[in-house]
Amino acid sequence: MLDGNSTQARIASQANAFKVAAIQMASGPNIEGNLAEARRLIAKAAEQGARLVVLPEFFAIMGLHEQDKLKVSEQAGSGPIQTFLSETAKHYKIWLVGGSIPLAGTAPEKVRNSCLVFDEHGEQVARYDKIHLFSLSLGNESYDEAATIESGNQVVVVDSPFGRIGLAVCYDLRFPELFRAMKDVDIIVLPAAFTETTGKMHWEVLVRARAIENLAYIIASAQGGYHVNGRETHGHSMI
Repeated sequence: MLDGNSTQARIASQANAFKVAAIQMASGPNIEGNLAEARRLIAKAAEQGARLVVLPEFFAIMGLHEQDKLKVSEQAGSGPIQTFLSETAKHYKIWLVGGSIPLAGTAPEKVRNSCLVFDEHGEQVARYDKIHLFSLSLGNESYDEAATIESGNQVVVVDSPFGRIGLAVCYDLRFPELFRAMKDVDIIVLPAAFTETTGKMHWEVLVRARAIENLAYIIASAQGGYHVNGRETHGHSMI
């Protein structure tokens, strides 16, 4: 049986409730096609009332080769992918976390794996560059992000209408110190592209662990499926 205070708390909680969406994709090398699919899924989420939408890591391009991201990298503040994110957020009046995209780094042959956040006016309000870079050599699978990606070095938290949001990308999930450094956050967004090999063993338990440790909601949007380059990603996006 609810007393008066409990009833008031429940009503207040319902009044502050809002919908979020974790977008899952199986992106390929065609940027235009990936952007069209992202827009379709964002529109579907917005139609269902989502106010905060999170795209997966490298949603705009999963190239045939790791070097492909160098050819399409954008300067900060300009380029078709960033324009898409800004215009889409403004059109649907949502906060949009642009998964991650390749932005020019300081080294000529490397990019930053950057997670950008846009508000409902289409303004960029945060940028996080992935700090921890993935490396794996197991059987026929071999990945070395450091060969083409330059690591970031800043922990990023942004204030929003939904509370304080911490930003992380994929392999960052394995490093609890990063999440502790965010301190008092209400939500953590985690665009990702976990491989099927590592994802089936560790993805769910790591997402749950980071949520429990930090007493925060995690929106983990993943690449999921078979890609043109032969890679298989785990999917299983979680909130």
